[in-house]
Amino acid sequence: MLSAVEASVTIGSLLREFGSPRFEAELLLCSVLGCERSHLIAHADEAPDPGKAGLARDGFARRRAGEPIAYITGRREFYGITLKVTPAVLIPRPETELLVELTLERAAPGARVLDLGTGSGAIAVALACERSDLAIVGADISETALAVARWNVRDQGAAVELVRSDWFEALAPGRFDLIVANPPYVAEKDAHLDRGDVRFEPPLALLGGKDGLDCIRKITAHAQDRLRPGGWLLLEHGYDQGDRCVELFREFGYIDVESLDDLAGLPRVCVGRSVD
Repeated sequence: MLSAVEASVTIGSLLREFGSPRFEAELLLCSVLGCERSHLIAHADEAPDPGKAGLARDGFARRRAGEPIAYITGRREFYGITLKVTPAVLIPRPETELLVELTLERAAPGARVLDLGTGSGAIAVALACERSDLAIVGADISETALAVARWNVRDQGAAVELVRSDWFEALAPGRFDLIVANPPYVAEKDAHLDRGDVRFEPPLALLGGKDGLDCIRKITAHAQDRLRPGGWLLLEHGYDQGDRCVELFREFGYIDVESLDDLAGLPRVCVGRSVD
């Protein structure tokens, strides 16, 4: 038999208990109840199972402690698909969708695409879901990250080959039409590392050396060896790294180089072609 306290718990009272912002409370509660947000509004007076109410409160407490919602729910929306995420991978962000869009614009039918540092597989899976004609390889050095990527590939029915590799080192011979990456690009002493979601994300996926450009340099230096003539390299970078990335691309002999802005108007992706 339910206690008086348990019986008084409703969906509406749980949402009020979390406080603001309400949207976050709705996301967490939907994850626990396995429902859509519209259900919360229509059934605000409904009493959830006491066990689920307890799980919701646990999730609320984790969020109030700063843990990212994506890690609490184990899910993240990206480019119209729902991906599994865990603390083993970087949380996919809206600005990275620009990288997907730019790759799709440049990918000819049947193009071979390499996604370096694939993490959750977000970029590779999104590309595969949009273009079934593409031959996509996703590579990552982290086996725990690849386990998440494998789950997402299976869940979305995406045609993506996953390989454990430290950038290019363990890849099979062959060249690609496009190489795309969202590499670690946060400087080691960046003040943002002590704020928000990044406090909980894997350093391996974030830190790019003293100036944040170590991984970008390495990829840019070696990508032409794995690109077909005229193939594209597309790299996400920090909001303040656009000019330096353009310089690096040009230093390593890429042509048609430019840094493109995300929806917030911030430099976000550097692109360039290998020499024909």
